[in-house]
Amino acid sequence: MNRSTCRRNSQRGVTLIELMIVVVVVAILASIAVPSYRNYVLRTHRTEAKSALLALAAQQEKFYVQNNRYADTAEIDDAPPTGLGMPTTTENGWYTLAIVDGDAAAFSATATATGGQSDDTHCASFSIDETGDRDATNDDCWN
Repeated sequence: MNRSTCRRNSQRGVTLIELMIVVVVVAILASIAVPSYRNYVLRTHRTEAKSALLALAAQQEKFYVQNNRYADTAEIDDAPPTGLGMPTTTENGWYTLAIVDGDAAAFSATATATGGQSDDTHCASFSIDETGDRDATNDDCWN
């Protein structure tokens, strides 16, 4: 047998078994990567809640200086003003903001996960008060 005959009989392309092995390997990698990516996305959305609560606390302090009391709602109200005039959701809508207690001496505000962010059960809610004390579903959420 000469070289040209061997080349004509040699295999060309990919067999079905080789293709199926590649498909299985890709499926295994995807089953590992997708949940890890989802957890990463949920963690990154937490920064939206933290920054919104810090902005709300700053607005509360500004409201206190002007009105000698804390606002009791985030929405804007009629005169005399009792609300901050802020939206009740975070910028991308991952959290709902609410002022739980707001009176002359104190306030407490919360950010609660909503929509797709509700899957983040580890850090489902964040809160802050007039002293700057921060709390969350778990101790490591504000970190």
